[in-house]
Amino acid sequence: MDSKFNQFAEAANRRMERLMPVLTPLGMVLGFFLSGVFIHLRPFVPWLFGLITLSGALKLRVAEFGRTIRDPIPILVFLIATHVVMPLIATFAASGVFSGSSDVISGYTLLFSGPTAISGFIWTAMFLGDKALCLTLIILDTLLAPLMVPGTVSLLMGAKVTMDMSGIAVSLSLMVVVPTIIGVTLNEISRGKIPVLICPVLNPISKIFLIVVIAANASPVAKLIRLDDLMIWKIAALCIALSAFGFVISKLAAAAIRCNTEKTVTLFFCGGLRNISAVTTIAVTFFPEAAAMPALLGIVFQQTISAVMGKLMLRKKAR
Repeated sequence: MDSKFNQFAEAANRRMERLMPVLTPLGMVLGFFLSGVFIHLRPFVPWLFGLITLSGALKLRVAEFGRTIRDPIPILVFLIATHVVMPLIATFAASGVFSGSSDVISGYTLLFSGPTAISGFIWTAMFLGDKALCLTLIILDTLLAPLMVPGTVSLLMGAKVTMDMSGIAVSLSLMVVVPTIIGVTLNEISRGKIPVLICPVLNPISKIFLIVVIAANASPVAKLIRLDDLMIWKIAALCIALSAFGFVISKLAAAAIRCNTEKTVTLFFCGGLRNISAVTTIAVTFFPEAAAMPALLGIVFQQTISAVMGKLMLRKKAR
């Protein structure tokens, strides 16, 4: 492929990465105001999301996974903090604020039970974290998602919410697990040649797809979003508070096992970030509309919160 075109695509991708705090809310706005258009794209969301996952997975290597798996303590701490502590805190907090709405409560439980975001690698690299550990956490958490997500929601919500657990597991497998395996395999068998060839083009395209996925997921619940509704503001406020607290929990978890600066940065971002687009797709597909609200509103704030918390809580060397 023409080197000038590759350079243009890579420059566009870097620009879009810097604009992610703006681009993700843009998807929400498009979904709200053009819901009649984007709702017709709902059947294509799993496929688009699979391509987004593939784009990120093409950068992953098994070698990094093998090296870091030899020190399992940070991995175990990450899993406990993100899939035990934070879902419990989110469910407890949501139950106190929205005691009369089991659907909204289940939305918070679902949101904070989701796998870590692949974008965590970008933040880890920017703040000079342990990239090998980050890749390991992304791969492992992604592979466990079909079991962890429905299992956690079912355990915490019980009979309060009806779920198609097998449907959720299959959907997460197709959107997240299978593309990850394909991406890692292509990277390995080509010894990095395939990512070099297609990633310059696929990376910016995947970010456009992300905007489309957010808009398509927002379109079915657009009618529920009313700025004069106090409930919407309460949901947004709790999303911001819990998202910020997720970073705090991750930092405390890293401090508890005396991680070095690089590992602390990795646990901080991998523990604080969630693959909200995947969670939203699951919520819209398998849950009542109200359950998608925390995830949809969380998309608007997550990248900005990540930037703010990183500057506030990480050492100057990492920043």
